[in-house]
Amino acid sequence: MGGRPDEVRAPDDWLTEVERERAARFRFEADRDCFVAAHLLVRVCAAAVLGVEPHELTLLQHCHLHGPGHGRPSIEQAPELGVSFSHTRGYVCAAAGPGKVGVDAEHVPPGPLDTLLADRVLNPRERSLVTGNDELIRHWTRKEALIKRGELTMDKLRACDDDLSGRHLLEWSVGPDIRVAVITDTPARRVPLPEENRSHVLPQVP
Repeated sequence: MGGRPDEVRAPDDWLTEVERERAARFRFEADRDCFVAAHLLVRVCAAAVLGVEPHELTLLQHCHLHGPGHGRPSIEQAPELGVSFSHTRGYVCAAAGPGKVGVDAEHVPPGPLDTLLADRVLNPRERSLVTGNDELIRHWTRKEALIKRGELTMDKLRACDDDLSGRHLLEWSVGPDIRVAVITDTPARRVPLPEENRSHVLPQVP
């Protein structure tokens, strides 16, 4: 699922106290809106898979370095379900399914190849072949999705390729400059945001 942050409609009491505190710390409203919308959307996505109501689900995150509210997400009521979400300026998306799930959305930089990003993300073979930012971002979203699955780390980006053997890849574009990649253990499909969760107003988070 994916859409603009202002399309996601849900009550603010879906969020945990940890999520509310993190949302309140964002300096810019647009960043806060993306954060909130992504955290609401992943509940909608998980609920669709589980056949329950989104408000029944609690989103958990914990990182041994940064504590609660960071790290790979999970659903408290269904820890076996893989969930993932991503947000970039003006767009949020989420995915859920059995096994490991990773999703990433990124903007394609304008202009010629972003050599700084290419040198950081691509291995030598990829670097020799990639000539434009669209292709660069497609590699980047796939690798970021692998990171979110727990199968790759930032310090290993240049030492590996985005080999997806034994996994399933779903990709789509949003307008001319947003690319999305979803990597799952089982075949995935893109579904629209349910009408009951579609709006042009975001909930207010105190």
